[in-house]
Amino acid sequence: MKLYSGIKLLSAVAILAATTYDANACTSLIAGKNATTDGSVMTTYAADSHNLYGMLAHTPAADHPEGAMRKVVDWDTGKPLGEIPQPAHTYNVVGNINEHQVVIGESTWGGHKELVDTTGQSIIDYGSLIQIALERAKTAREAIDVMTDLVDKYGYASSGESFTIADKNEVWIMEMIGKGAEKGAVWIAVRIPDDAISGHANEPRIRKVDYKDKQNVRYSKDLIPFARRRGYFSGKDEDFSFADAFEHSRHATWL
Repeated sequence: MKLYSGIKLLSAVAILAATTYDANACTSLIAGKNATTDGSVMTTYAADSHNLYGMLAHTPAADHPEGAMRKVVDWDTGKPLGEIPQPAHTYNVVGNINEHQVVIGESTWGGHKELVDTTGQSIIDYGSLIQIALERAKTAREAIDVMTDLVDKYGYASSGESFTIADKNEVWIMEMIGKGAEKGAVWIAVRIPDDAISGHANEPRIRKVDYKDKQNVRYSKDLIPFARRRGYFSGKDEDFSFADAFEHSRHATWL
């Protein structure tokens, strides 16, 4: 199914008959624009949960007066989490794609349980992070900016997540986990090469990268210092691996 002219999103929200998990078997497959026959960026998102089967939300584009607030509701439970200010304009969103061909999918991997928010003040869960970014971003890079700014300001209310963030020109994987008693999250984002295919399924993927490559690697400024403080890493900075530091076991129990 081709949506618009530059990016393909194949979205399967399917029943996984052999499991009782709610949303812990989500998978994304990714192809850069030079890895496809027609030059399209491609990504899939399978949220294998019977609770999500057949669901397709629509948020129309809208203009908002000064002082307007947006309610934030937990994607999995429907629990109200809080409110944040609206920008002057938000974009049209259908499912996991917006009018500017930005697409965001996710896969839960959990990570260290002690890094789930313990402050009780965080109001941005992983699903709201996706939806709000789609309402506010014209490109994948803008979506990363929106998502990381949101958790810095309002806290992160979920466990470890991998996000696929794509537009018609490029695609990124961003991995994020909370900081326990500290506000916010630590995260890293890596651009998938245009001639490559990739994917992720309930396990962090990002390991050793070139932290000097500012065009293709982005990360929170306290990423490595935080891992050191918590005892998750003790080597040289250039050897740091997000996946090895923050996954609570070598084979995630989320599978």
